[in-house]
Amino acid sequence: MMIIVLDTNVLVAGLLNPFGPPGRLLDLVLSGELLIAYDDRILAEYRNVLPRDKFAIDPTAIAEMLTEIEAEGVYAPTAPLDVQLPDPDDLPFLEVAHGAQVDALVTGNVRHYPASSRRGVKVLAPAEFLKRWQADHPE
Repeated sequence: MMIIVLDTNVLVAGLLNPFGPPGRLLDLVLSGELLIAYDDRILAEYRNVLPRDKFAIDPTAIAEMLTEIEAEGVYAPTAPLDVQLPDPDDLPFLEVAHGAQVDALVTGNVRHYPASSRRGVKVLAPAEFLKRWQADHPE
């Protein structure tokens, strides 16, 4: 079973467009083929960002996704990492990915996680992650 950290931007994109790579990732999560690692900070960000009016995401879809993440995901309390990221709000995602030793941190903003700050965490865009996942899971 693969475990990933899902940056909020990928979750938003997947809920807005179920047919692109982020939507496919959410399909894999909902089918139980991928698990999401999270902590309280990540859940709080999901809860804060997803209902924003500018996204107009169906509240039922948000509730179902968050319920799935909490019920089936991997809660991963972590230790702080001494790294600087371009956006400090991205630090919880890297800390959880590092602490939980996930297969990848999947983000639409790979550049927000400079190679020098990753501490061994694989950071991939959704399409790149799916390509690797499909190579490991031929149908």
